[in-house]
Amino acid sequence: MTVRLAVFDCDGTLVDGQASICIAMETAFAGAGLPTPDRHDIRRIVGLSLPQAVRLLAPDADEARRHHAVDAYKHAFRTSRLDGTLEEPLFDGIADLLGLLAGRGWTLGVATGKSDRGLAGCLATHGIAEHFVTLQTADRHPSKPDPAMLEAALAEAGAQADNSVMIGDTTFDMDMARAAGVRAIGVAWGYHTAQELREAGAEHVARTPAELGELLS
Repeated sequence: MTVRLAVFDCDGTLVDGQASICIAMETAFAGAGLPTPDRHDIRRIVGLSLPQAVRLLAPDADEARRHHAVDAYKHAFRTSRLDGTLEEPLFDGIADLLGLLAGRGWTLGVATGKSDRGLAGCLATHGIAEHFVTLQTADRHPSKPDPAMLEAALAEAGAQADNSVMIGDTTFDMDMARAAGVRAIGVAWGYHTAQELREAGAEHVARTPAELGELLS
């Protein structure tokens, strides 16, 4: 039986976590004594692993300060989850889309710059964890666009690259898909533009989750 695997990015694709990400990053930079990055710049790096994101946002900082910022971000994000102030709502239509794809026989996975703990908490909060058979995070792999997360997802799901698709909102996702030899589909409701996604190799850019469902019919 052929396995059809659809791997989703998380932030900017399944959930809209930009407000909490920006607040945590601003808190982290202040704690590390670094200039506060512009929120536009923060949104642009969503999807990368945390050390890579901090490196891009603070290219002139020394390694000790960047390491401090990484630890401070983890603490700030974890604190917001524990005290109930974390905001990362599902995008409208995502829950229905996941149920639709599962009903059509798609095997589903996630490849994200989140940590294992962060992803597990996010999926559990929204009651969608049971849809996914493979979860790949920055805790166990190099940052996107390295193909390691997708390669691990393919192996874990027993899928072949030519029967699989990567779905995401950033050029990092599209580049990762191309590096792993899988189809790349962009979504227009995230943090990079539709034009950027197409230029990075997206064969389609879905405007809504319903349209994405049609593309995967």
